[in-house]
Amino acid sequence: MWRKLFLTLVLAAGGAPDAFGAPPAAAPQEILVPLSEEQIRAAGVETQPVEAETGAGEIVVPGVVTVPPQQLRVVAAPAAGLVETLLVAPDEDVKEGDPIATLRSSELVEAQRAFLHAVSDADLATEKLRRDEQLFKERIIAERRLIITRAEAVQARATLEERGQILTLSGMSEADVAQLRKDRKLASALLVRAPISGTILQRHGTTGERVQASAPLVTIARLDPIWVNLQAPLGRVAALGSVDRVLLPSIDLAGRLIRVGHTVDQATQSVTAVAEFHPGKSSLRPGQALQAILHVKGADASQWRVSADAVASYLNHSWVFVRSPQGFRAVPVTLVSETPQFASVQGELAVGQRVAVHGLLTLLAELAKTESP
Repeated sequence: MWRKLFLTLVLAAGGAPDAFGAPPAAAPQEILVPLSEEQIRAAGVETQPVEAETGAGEIVVPGVVTVPPQQLRVVAAPAAGLVETLLVAPDEDVKEGDPIATLRSSELVEAQRAFLHAVSDADLATEKLRRDEQLFKERIIAERRLIITRAEAVQARATLEERGQILTLSGMSEADVAQLRKDRKLASALLVRAPISGTILQRHGTTGERVQASAPLVTIARLDPIWVNLQAPLGRVAALGSVDRVLLPSIDLAGRLIRVGHTVDQATQSVTAVAEFHPGKSSLRPGQALQAILHVKGADASQWRVSADAVASYLNHSWVFVRSPQGFRAVPVTLVSETPQFASVQGELAVGQRVAVHGLLTLLAELAKTESP
């Protein structure tokens, strides 16, 4: 791997396109690199035969397990107060509606008091409206007074609805609000419940801590399906469109590629691709680092298997050096996939031909001479 990187860097100055120019549009043609037998032996060039492939290859890439963002939920404190108890621990499974924490809040008491005051005002306005409608029917009061009373009743009902919504936002259920309206008994403690079924990934709050409204308490995640963020080398991105499945060999789990990123990491020159898995009972956990094998389905063109050391980069293309009576022929190929040992390529090759796997630095230097004016 380091030798191939070295070869690429050595030829970067001569092979890369000008900073203000564009790479050549036409596909390169094969180039004869004439070398005598003595030169080949002196350069230590070694060859291996080309093997035909069935049209499938592999790309081995690192990855990190992550939770799909739409399956994450942060449970926050609905009101400012004191965290009396946290009823769950990290990695604990919970179901929707299960208690998460108890919170003692003076704001909750004030919100309940305002709600009960709005209930009294609404009841009073309703009774006043009933009485004025009766008086208007008996022609005792003017219509203008009835209109004002109706407006006051509408305003009182709107205020009551607003106060009820505040209690709901403060964490009280509709059943709790109805019970409060019936019993008129204030509660200073609030039970925070799980909004979804899942696994507790993290506890943010601690028992005895005083928190503000919307302060996070716990993070809940649904872990099926789950994603693995794969770091694919920039040179292999073209082959990702032909990936038919993704395998995690360490846990023998197969999934599918669902997205390939559009941006490149400057430090690693890799593109993030996302694979989705249904882990079941397998030990796939968020934050886990692992290796993935991307199975690439070959196109209709002939596909060949060569040593990974046989593929060199020159003039923004991949090449292999095929042995010929005159020395070697530099044949342009399309790199479909690669593992540390082998590479799958498409190009004008044939079974039985031998390609150089050692001594490529000399061959590349000779190739550069043939291309020089």
